[in-house]
Amino acid sequence: MTSRFIRLTAALLMVALSAVPALPHPVAAPDESNGGVRIMPLGDSITDGFNVPGGYRVNLWRSLADADHLVDFVGSGFNGPAELADHDHEGHPGWRIDEIDAQVSGWIGAASPRTVLLHIGTNDIVQNRDLGGAPARLSALIDRIAAAAPQAELFVATIIPLADPVLEARAVAYNAAIPGIVRSKAAAGGHVHLVDMHAAVTTADLADGVHPNRTGYDRMASAWYAALSSVPGSAGEDGAPPARRRPGPARPAAR
Repeated sequence: MTSRFIRLTAALLMVALSAVPALPHPVAAPDESNGGVRIMPLGDSITDGFNVPGGYRVNLWRSLADADHLVDFVGSGFNGPAELADHDHEGHPGWRIDEIDAQVSGWIGAASPRTVLLHIGTNDIVQNRDLGGAPARLSALIDRIAAAAPQAELFVATIIPLADPVLEARAVAYNAAIPGIVRSKAAAGGHVHLVDMHAAVTTADLADGVHPNRTGYDRMASAWYAALSSVPGSAGEDGAPPARRRPGPARPAAR
């Protein structure tokens, strides 16, 4: 077997694999809802919880429950450990801003979130996807979310650091545009809030140079919790409700 044949066979296999469509997320389990404020974690593999099952959603849920907030994570995705009492989310590994934008209206229409937590743009950076246009794509995505859920509180995060210096320089440039975008939306009457996630996580908190380790995800959870706490109603109200639900054993995510 010649080396040319081997290379050709490998190339054809790569094309075939790339043509296989991604399997859809399993549908969330309705019995996990506690009837609280509907919060949609939205983004890519960092929202999904790559490397650490459940990612930031584990400690964010715990922090909200410990503060007597009743919340219902929503989305078409469903994964995480048993300690996470609500496995629903809208994190899509490998997805860019434009890919999220193409689907987000349907997701929001199906889930009707009261609050959206958006962390997106890392794959635009890593894939070197029209970096100069990334802020404009983010702005358009924010507008699409606002149109689909005009009363929802939208928290827009700067993306976390990247270990590679070239990628990090791109991330810094992208992040620099986000505060102005958020300010302009808020000034126009939008329910849009900035979360400086880049400052909350360091490269020492990364497992592989891109995705957080457990400490990094916990830092993200703290940043999200602080942001939610600053906007009344975005995570419900404080105070012990009559039927408080704390995180506990849940059905396995594999279904």
